[in-house]
Amino acid sequence: MSVPKWYQKTISITAPSRGCHLITNEVTNAVRSELSGIKIGMANLFIQHTSASLTINENADPDVRVDLETALNKIVPETWHKDGSFTHTMEGPDDMTGHVKSSLMGPSLNIPISNGRLALGTWQGIYLNEHRNQGGWGGGHTRNIVITLQGTS
Repeated sequence: MSVPKWYQKTISITAPSRGCHLITNEVTNAVRSELSGIKIGMANLFIQHTSASLTINENADPDVRVDLETALNKIVPETWHKDGSFTHTMEGPDDMTGHVKSSLMGPSLNIPISNGRLALGTWQGIYLNEHRNQGGWGGGHTRNIVITLQGTS
């Protein structure tokens, strides 16, 4: 029986804009050599931010990303900042809505590893969902993601 191995790496990804962005290649490229040594295992991805989230969804049609952003804006509209629904407004009109969307979608993913690859389905991809027009205090959209791999060879 082989001893489980653990790997951890933090990557930074800059979302070009608010919305849902496919980042599967960035994630797999960052841990390609570590993944190759794992026959059976688990990958955990954790985003270190409260106004962005991670999810898995369709990777083929870019319209899915646009529609997902549209749906999120209907579920948690920015007008809630203007109508007094929120008291936390110090970082702008998309701040608290970003926090709510992040909580709904979640900060982490668990993906099985099988024979040196993330065991995503044929049409599945990893999304970075940026919920802010500006990534906190008026800065950019750079988000840190901690990737933890565990498995046996």
